Amino acid sequence: MIVSPTPRLGQIISEVWKPLAILFVWDVVVTATYYILPFRAPELPLPLFGTALALFLGFRVNSAYQRWWEGRTLWGAMINASRSIARAARNFLPEPHAHDLKRSIVLRQIAYVNALRCQLRRQPRDEEVLKRLSRGEAEPALARANAANGLLDGTGRRIADAVGKGWIDTIQQTQMEAVLVDIANAQGGMERLKNTPLPNQYRFLPTFFTHLFCVLLPIGLVETLGFATPLGSTVAGLMFLAVLQIGEDLVDPFANTVHDVSLSAMCRTIEIDLLQAIGDEAPEPLAPVKGVLW
Repeated sequence: MIVSPTPRLGQIISEVWKPLAILFVWDVVVTATYYILPFRAPELPLPLFGTALALFLGFRVNSAYQRWWEGRTLWGAMINASRSIARAARNFLPEPHAHDLKRSIVLRQIAYVNALRCQLRRQPRDEEVLKRLSRGEAEPALARANAANGLLDGTGRRIADAVGKGWIDTIQQTQMEAVLVDIANAQGGMERLKNTPLPNQYRFLPTFFTHLFCVLLPIGLVETLGFATPLGSTVAGLMFLAVLQIGEDLVDPFANTVHDVSLSAMCRTIEIDLLQAIGDEAPEPLAPVKGVLW
């Protein structure tokens, strides 16, 4: 996630320079043709076309941003639920009998959020899980297709074992299970966002009409701008191409790009809060790298 206070114009240009370069070459071709082979450029309804296209692109960007913001909201709920399960484990489980179980629940939750982060970003997960859990404790979950869900199931079984040993009562178990349900619901929402792209019409039509508008733009401007047509048309095209790219950048909030929701930083926040809850030493928060918080 880009957190620098100033706009990253270089980042935008780096993402759209290829179609922008093609557009500039096309603008030069149209302008040269107009002067070498004089012709009367057709009157095109560019203002009407541009207004409709701007509304279309704005609708697409809003849809993409809603997905991005929902991803951030779900991870905010995950942070709160992680704190709640750690607090419940710390307060409900008695010392010294359930000391190891208390630590196991906290460490499993830290491993869980990091496994979920890796699954959403399509990255290897085993190493992140084994940082907090022994191989014997982690292997049942890592053997499953959805390792994060396996870790959550294992936490539920440990809570049930605590009831069987008389360490907590059924009311406390119900409260902790309710938190696990909140965690599972948040995970389900994230997986829905990751595995369900925008409909093809939302992606193809804005791209097609934006490129068509950029092709028609110099033809409609050449009589008015003359030799300045390549500059004026390219600048106008940049605005539409940039908006088109913004929608593409935001549509997947877990794509592991600079436009991503800062999953690594939020997992580190959870790790810090949960370790401090049980009195362990915690790492430092992640800092932005060149204006990007991962």
